[in-house]
Amino acid sequence: MALTGLGTPNQMRQYVKDGTVKNFALWKPADLGYLAAYAGAALASGQITGAEGEKFKAGKLGEYTIGAKSTIVLGPPTVFDASNIDQFNF
Repeated sequence: MALTGLGTPNQMRQYVKDGTVKNFALWKPADLGYLAAYAGAALASGQITGAEGEKFKAGKLGEYTIGAKSTIVLGPPTVFDASNIDQFNF
């Protein structure tokens, strides 16, 4: 049996620690905001137009390529488990 759902590290901590949930994944909100700020700045400055295939640098996160329908994917989510869950407070 597998348990699935959605929660933040703070909401899921006790369930990870007691073994109810082995791990779960989310994107870090700070990284999502960081990427959105860089994309917005690149768009506002004219560095990009939002067209598919355009590239821009997002500081410490590296280079990103705009996808279909002007989408930008942060990348793989962070997997939270007993070894790292206490490092996150959100």
